[in-house]
Amino acid sequence: MENPTKETLENWKNDDKYWIWGCIYYNPDDQRILPPKRIAWMGWTVNFANKKSLLVFVAILIIIVALTVFLPHNKYRL
Repeated sequence: MENPTKETLENWKNDDKYWIWGCIYYNPDDQRILPPKRIAWMGWTVNFANKKSLLVFVAILIIIVALTVFLPHNKYRL
């Protein structure tokens, strides 16, 4: 697949049909793993239509849960 043009990328970012409830990005044509959010300074998001992107999202969740569960906790911490 060829790289999308800047105009196409801008259209994907601004078109409401690719954003569920305005915050969940779902675009089967976009192959980027972590596309930028609508507001650029807020970072990146997951394209829930892309399987690779979903795998990265699940991997990050697993790491966070594993760190939370398996790191030693100080029971006296406030």
